[in-house]
Amino acid sequence: MVQQYQSPVRVYKHPFALVMLAYERRFPTCPQIPVFVGCDVTLDEESQDGSIRTTERKCKLNVEAPYILKKIIGVDYVYFIQKNILDRRNSKLEIEAWNESFATRVSVIEKCRYFVHPENPEWTCFEQTASLDIKNFFGFENSMEKLAMKQYAQNIAKGKEIIEYFINELKKEGVTHVAPWVDPEKAQSPVDEKTMEKDETTKDVKSESATTKLPSINKIQQLSSDYIERYLGKLDLMQESRLVQLRQSMQELRGSSVPNDSTLLRFLRGREFIVEKAKDMLTQSLHWRKKYQIDKLLDEYEAPQVVKDYFPGGWHHSDKDGRPLYILRLGQMDVKGLLKSIGEDELLLLALHICEEGLLLMEEATTLLGHPVSQWCLLIDLEGLNMRHLWRPGIKALLRIIEIVEANYPETMGRVLIIRAPRCFPILWTLISTFIHENTRNKFIFYCGTDYQEQVEGGLTDYIDPEYIPDFLGGPSETNLTENGTVPKNLYKIDFENPTSDNGHSLYNSISLSHGQVHHVAINTNDVGAVLTWDFDVMRHNVIFTVLHEKNTDNIDTEKATTSEVSINDFDGKETLLKEWKEGVNCVKVEPSVVCHDGESIQGTHIVQEPGTYVLQWKNPDEGEFLPSISAHKAQLMYFHEVLPSAHYRGSMMSLQSAVSSKSFASSSLSR
Repeated sequence: MVQQYQSPVRVYKHPFALVMLAYERRFPTCPQIPVFVGCDVTLDEESQDGSIRTTERKCKLNVEAPYILKKIIGVDYVYFIQKNILDRRNSKLEIEAWNESFATRVSVIEKCRYFVHPENPEWTCFEQTASLDIKNFFGFENSMEKLAMKQYAQNIAKGKEIIEYFINELKKEGVTHVAPWVDPEKAQSPVDEKTMEKDETTKDVKSESATTKLPSINKIQQLSSDYIERYLGKLDLMQESRLVQLRQSMQELRGSSVPNDSTLLRFLRGREFIVEKAKDMLTQSLHWRKKYQIDKLLDEYEAPQVVKDYFPGGWHHSDKDGRPLYILRLGQMDVKGLLKSIGEDELLLLALHICEEGLLLMEEATTLLGHPVSQWCLLIDLEGLNMRHLWRPGIKALLRIIEIVEANYPETMGRVLIIRAPRCFPILWTLISTFIHENTRNKFIFYCGTDYQEQVEGGLTDYIDPEYIPDFLGGPSETNLTENGTVPKNLYKIDFENPTSDNGHSLYNSISLSHGQVHHVAINTNDVGAVLTWDFDVMRHNVIFTVLHEKNTDNIDTEKATTSEVSINDFDGKETLLKEWKEGVNCVKVEPSVVCHDGESIQGTHIVQEPGTYVLQWKNPDEGEFLPSISAHKAQLMYFHEVLPSAHYRGSMMSLQSAVSSKSFASSSLSR
């Protein structure tokens, strides 16, 4: 496998001639690089006018390898040939080095270049590329590759420091300036003012021509090592190299229309610094942004009034690392109401607008704080979360948002703080976590249990300054988030009454119940730990809802739950051949009865504790039973139910329900 490295541009704030003198001080030995034992000059010649100097050296390097490996390869030293071509006229030094030892087994090629900064003639730039190809090395290819890259990385890291060291040594000796090379012929020829003026004009043209061949100031700034550390953060050798390679690859593909370096770095991190994968991901994202005009979102997006009035989220200061902090009170969010009033596409647009705001705030934070801020922090309050948030269209919309955000905003999430997670949260987490990239999942921190205030004092303040703890969590900082709660039904515009599944059948069932009539949904299961879920809307009248259990394991499929449905007329005394379930007779109640009023939307869940038949029961009550009958009209309702297999929850179902510690991490307790 060929390992390749391409450095960012390193800038020495010293003139070229002075840097060259310091560079010569590195030879014949360099104490700062212990593996560089010494060198012999095998060629040193200059052109007739002295403008070109060519030097070749045979360099001796110590093999820093385990003793056993040294014994196997039979050498303590390896030799490299280094060829330098110094072009004094154009102030440029080009270096090429390759290995002489083991040349048939290993190929190492390094190319370096020193040149004058295109916009500041008093500065000098340095860049380098290298490739390592270990073809056959006594069966130690992987070991040698790791050793070679490790040693190379150490030497690269010291390279700039060494030049600075020798420049300082020269200054101690009183050498602060080295006169640039002058063409001997021009130095000896008398010139008049017109000739000088002509030469100056020619010089300007040549300078302009030379500049066009060198990286522009914009490129120098964006790819300099100082720029990377200041605006992007500390990167290791290969990460710097991959960033340079991706930028050059994107420039070849898109010309000047290349995203900024922080964006390139995010996509590289999102694909483990594999350049080709990052390039493919970024290219697809750029097509997506163009197709849907995402770049105009910040200027043109106007949140619907329903969002302004009922969406419980907003930006709130920053965390302790300077990351912009976004707060979402998901437990207070009326998912169904928002979807029915603005639709899935508008909710996605809202999420994308938040992401775009996050990018802008990160850029502002980087400028303000003087260090790179490339991610934002998300705090999600789950107080009030229940099964109504697992409404099927709502989950579908959430998964769509996650998929699009993961594909187009990789590595923008620095930390996700999940606050006041209730018992039903593992169900939601299991449904959505598989759609979240592992890098992002590992950034989730969960706070749960009953003594929440204690957790705030010992937990949240690890990540958020006490002065910025939100007021709804007992802190002093006002958030001004909406607390209006449920979206009024008169604002509904989208009809989710009859969504259809992939097979074209109705996802929701509609039934009518006469006065005193009961409807049962019987679910046979032997899957202990499975989760029964239900979601229904009472469209007319009042009903009583109950969940029952009959302990009967005969003929139950151990892999799947089987369902049957029946309506029973209790009020007219008619006999029925269909089975009837009655509390205290042949079954027990496992969830409290709920009186559901006209217009209510009910969601819920039950974890299977024992095998048998579980019954979802709706009843249009008799007069005087729980509540008076308001009329003789039939009750109408629309319902959906599902059994989620226990296999989806092993290792995660009880982790939050039984939590006693202040926090747990998704990577350790919820993702097994």
